[in-house]
Amino acid sequence: MATGATLARTGDIVADRLRAAQDLYDRGEPLDALIAAVHSTGLSRSQRRRLHAEALNGPLAQRLETAARRDATRLRHAIDLLRDYLADVDPSVKRRLPVARRLAYHLVENRDPALLAQGDELANLVAATAEPSKRVRKGLAWYADLPVSAPPSLFRLRGADLVPVTEVDDISWQGGRLRITGHAYLVGLSVRSRRFNRATVVLRGPRWVPPISTRTRRVYRPEATHGAGEPGCNYDWAGFVAEVRPWSLRWRAAIRAAVHGAKRLLRRRPAVRDTTTWRADIVIWSRGARATGVLRGPVMGRTERPAGLRVRPGWWVRPAWTSDRALQIVLQPTRAELTGARQVDDQIELTGFLPGTSVSKGRARLGGHRMAADFTPVEGGTSFKVAVAVSALLKERDARRLWIEPKGDPAAPVMMESAAETHIGVDRSEITVLRDRRDRVVVSAHRVWPVITSAEWGDDGALTLSGSYPDTDPGPRELVLRQRAGLSYRVPIERSGSEFSVRLAPTAMPRFGGTVALASGAWSLSVAGGKGTTAPLRVGHDLLDTLDEGAHIVGDREHRLVATRFDVPVLVVAEHQPDDEKGAGGLWALRRVHYPAERRRELRDATVYVSFDGRSYSDNARAIYEERLRRGDDREHIWVVKDGAFVPPDSAALGLDPGIVPTVVREGSREHYTALARSSHIITNTLSPQWFRAREDQICVQTWHGTPLKRVGGDQRHMSREPRPAAWYRQAAEVANWDLLVTQSPWASEVLRRAFGYGGEIVESGYPRNDVLAYHDRTDLAAAVRRSLGVPAGKRVVLYAPTWRDHDRRSSSLRLDLAEAKRVLGRDHVLLVRGHMMQTPPVVPGLVVPGPASLVRPGPMSREYPFAIDVTTYPDMADLLLIADVLITDYSSVMFDFAVTRRPMVFFGYDLERYRNTRGLYLDLRTQAPGPLLSEGSDVIEAVRLIDALSGDYADRYEGFVRTYAPRDDGKAAARLVDHVFTETR
Repeated sequence: MATGATLARTGDIVADRLRAAQDLYDRGEPLDALIAAVHSTGLSRSQRRRLHAEALNGPLAQRLETAARRDATRLRHAIDLLRDYLADVDPSVKRRLPVARRLAYHLVENRDPALLAQGDELANLVAATAEPSKRVRKGLAWYADLPVSAPPSLFRLRGADLVPVTEVDDISWQGGRLRITGHAYLVGLSVRSRRFNRATVVLRGPRWVPPISTRTRRVYRPEATHGAGEPGCNYDWAGFVAEVRPWSLRWRAAIRAAVHGAKRLLRRRPAVRDTTTWRADIVIWSRGARATGVLRGPVMGRTERPAGLRVRPGWWVRPAWTSDRALQIVLQPTRAELTGARQVDDQIELTGFLPGTSVSKGRARLGGHRMAADFTPVEGGTSFKVAVAVSALLKERDARRLWIEPKGDPAAPVMMESAAETHIGVDRSEITVLRDRRDRVVVSAHRVWPVITSAEWGDDGALTLSGSYPDTDPGPRELVLRQRAGLSYRVPIERSGSEFSVRLAPTAMPRFGGTVALASGAWSLSVAGGKGTTAPLRVGHDLLDTLDEGAHIVGDREHRLVATRFDVPVLVVAEHQPDDEKGAGGLWALRRVHYPAERRRELRDATVYVSFDGRSYSDNARAIYEERLRRGDDREHIWVVKDGAFVPPDSAALGLDPGIVPTVVREGSREHYTALARSSHIITNTLSPQWFRAREDQICVQTWHGTPLKRVGGDQRHMSREPRPAAWYRQAAEVANWDLLVTQSPWASEVLRRAFGYGGEIVESGYPRNDVLAYHDRTDLAAAVRRSLGVPAGKRVVLYAPTWRDHDRRSSSLRLDLAEAKRVLGRDHVLLVRGHMMQTPPVVPGLVVPGPASLVRPGPMSREYPFAIDVTTYPDMADLLLIADVLITDYSSVMFDFAVTRRPMVFFGYDLERYRNTRGLYLDLRTQAPGPLLSEGSDVIEAVRLIDALSGDYADRYEGFVRTYAPRDDGKAAARLVDHVFTETR
């Protein structure tokens, strides 16, 4: 990604120019700037070929594809520039490009530029290549099936197209041989049996060392099909098992060592045992096609840290993974081994042994720092001692490998061998001497880390972690589980001396007074507390060999605790799916076979509720469901739930007469397809799945998710360009499903009808979700919501709920200064921060994520409550609006809902002009906002402090705002809508 900094020169002129072009592409610079960056001036013929091949397959191709998806003017400009560039490119370079780009450049060079720009041939090609293309065999050759007209030879698949897809799921030693298992296939070429299907793992060593072809056999592995991205392809027999005999490595390395030893003797230097490394390639013959690629892709966990085998004293065969996840096999001598580590006064003393060599001089190296070392010849070799100052290690705070550099010999990494790992405490920090995944010594200084020594799964699916944590600060600690997207959970840790223990239930994590299941994905583990710092959690190296990294299934959830990057614990969560629903093949079968068959069956008297694609029990769907349960409507109620996000309550849980229990279907499951195909009513507030097509006898009620302030649907600028974008056609197909559109006001009806091109029935009932805001007796509910958030009685609640930015979806920052807000408002206010679901969750110092230990923290003299609480993941916005005394927002539709309460609003439009110019707004907030419109965070905070005095200035505008945009939100919207939709069909 572009940084704006001058790119460092690498000495490779081709790589420098390619990096410069990619940097310009990342910054959004025009195509002519990219072409200027990859000029071929001053290059040799081979360099020009390499430069052109990389550029045409990289930033230039990406820019052409972008232009093809946009307007004809940009595409014509790109075509003209690329035609001139391609004229200087060697034809052999163009022939070796991947088939889609080979065809695209052929069109650019040979079609009339005006016709090509105005047509859709390039756009269709780009769309087709977004997914793996269909392969067709003609004779003994394979060809791509792509929607363009060109000479047949251009469609033939070449080496750039036949790249093996590989994954290694196990590496282990069995019977003295290294066994490698996994799967490998060529994209688009099905592997349904062993016939015409071979794979060979080939180990390629240094230059003239003969390669090793291993014994490899194909095995049945349907997991390859489940994880593939190509519908209709079967890779069940893509599995392989390869075995490597250490002797094959040893005799080849011995020949190489003899040659190297002879060269050193000629220079009057003693021979030195050397490391030999082989790269693992895989050669695939499949249905007449042959391809070679690097064997890469270890599955997370044990496969990332394969064990080595001692083949004779001082010699090891070690499988290893490179930084780009490619497999290597290393035959490695132990030229230096550690014998001990201890603290002596203010130094760390490391001692070791150099077997089979006599050395009296030399140095040591810790990372990039050279230092003195003492060498003493002894029987069988040389002992050495290295002293490192504790202060120097604490200053660096970085992990560094230890090397020994005997005078006249190459440097040797110091290996752990049989030495014990060492932890040396220094105040609240520690110095560790540990092994890495290849058994090399690593010395580091850092804050005391908690180390897991035991991990046990219970029958109920709960995970108990225990271990060592010798932190001298005895304060409370929390286990923090964090996902890359920013979502986090906290669980209290029990400590006893230097030991700790924590129990967590992945299916019932605490959140806002209730429990939810962990979302799918990888969750990192760390420990928070102790003066606000966070310490990473590590897996004890003694536990690695016996760590249970298997899947533990509870209901429809699948959990695995794995150690990745050698000793970093990660909790991996996934939905447990039947095999026939997995992968592109399962998805294809559900959409093309199961769903059409179910649509032909008779309807059931059932209602499907979908709120935000199944991510929450909330919004209008929730209000309609609960209104029907209050009436005792016992027809079938089906809730779509995405990734275990919630469990809808039954009638008893809602305090009503028991007996009505909803059906829960997992989003994307076979039951989901069946429900949408056969249910008489569908209630949703967002776009339906693209595969859904409403039947004539179904009633699809679209409640949408708010009266729009920002432009939506066809009113957005990109939707009006020609040719029409794919989103325009997607919207047209979606709107065709709607039988009823629910709106909040006549104004909203007009806007939504025009924006979506909807010509059907509209019900201006008001929003059912806002009924709770208009109830007169809502004290008990508000008190329950405040308790679930940890908001103390008597505190005024300020809710900050900004909308999302199309141009800045990854931003996790807040424009409000929380420290300043706490200083001004903290005495009697609580700030709730509600990030948008389309935005990265906010990560700001001082913003508390609610959990059992973070809601209320005892202070030294009194109970201390958090000032700013992150409520981004709170399930229903209506509950937050219910307890809010003041709303801070910008361009969100939440303003129309909050207006029902008549409580004050403050508008924080720090980027109003940019937002209006990029997304567009339906209202002029300067003249119509029912509260002050401010552009500085400090002014917003001050306005909240003086809100009682300011509210009177906007009283008339506020009342007019309510009359126009929320005229029917009187607490009876759900009843009116249920009467209209369901009473007549009872």
